[in-house]
Amino acid sequence: MSKILVFGHQNPDTDAVGSAYGFAYLAKEAFGYDTKAVALGEPNEETAFALDYFGVKPLEVVHSAKEAGSTQVMLTDHNEFQQSISDIRDVEVVYVVDHHRVANFETANPLFMRLEPVGSASTITYRMFKENNIAVPKDIAGMLLSGLISDTLLLKSPTTHQIDHGVAKELAEIAEVNLEEYGLQMLKAGTNLASKTADELIDIDAKTFELNGNKVRVAQVNTVEIADVLERQEEIETAIKEAIATNGYSDFVLMITDIINSNSEILSLGNNRDKIEAAFNFKLVDNHAFLEGAVSRKKQVVPQLTESFNR
Repeated sequence: MSKILVFGHQNPDTDAVGSAYGFAYLAKEAFGYDTKAVALGEPNEETAFALDYFGVKPLEVVHSAKEAGSTQVMLTDHNEFQQSISDIRDVEVVYVVDHHRVANFETANPLFMRLEPVGSASTITYRMFKENNIAVPKDIAGMLLSGLISDTLLLKSPTTHQIDHGVAKELAEIAEVNLEEYGLQMLKAGTNLASKTADELIDIDAKTFELNGNKVRVAQVNTVEIADVLERQEEIETAIKEAIATNGYSDFVLMITDIINSNSEILSLGNNRDKIEAAFNFKLVDNHAFLEGAVSRKKQVVPQLTESFNR
């Protein structure tokens, strides 16, 4: 019988990889599933840092479950089908572990779903380890911790739940790292954007959302200096326009997030400039505007866009 593939979303970030890696092990040890953790894309520099630090081999990249020989899958860190594997509608979803909104999700059969409004899917996965009395190996603890740190910006994002603080402390102990020191090292590893082409930069961490019939692409890059990214605005805009034309996006919103000062610059192109401006109560000047205190796509960008597009 074929293995059940466990994976996070397309353009996987550290939480997508860490939660898939951890949940595949948990599902096997606690529930007896024959699982295999895979990824839907190559790891970004932040994730690569975490994988290397904890001695974890990068997950095999797959694009089709059936081509990989599987008819059953488990999803972590996402549930929206447009963010998932290419043939998601042709396979059976057995389990979902996620901390995002539920949208565009429908299955033919009943399934297990674990949804919590916490800071990361890795947080939920660790809680399930504890609930099922399964010991967490050091490398898995390290990857789950990395996913938590990534999605909460070291517990500073507004998406951080009070539960995340205790989980981070426990995982750091198991992984044998200093939470603050390791967290800063990992986050800074992901801000090296100079070597990225504009096409790569806008696709590092990007998700597509269906907003009232509009296909909106929302991407995010982390940096320690927003101005350095804006110096490349012309080439970034060219890449965005090509992405819009190729993929049929109505709008493309890029968050350029300063992880030190916890602010973002929003760079946006597309057909619904008025809705983008109304969502954040600002005016785009030269296609971008400052958004004070914004670091979370999930909590500070997507809900506001959803509301604006639905008006």
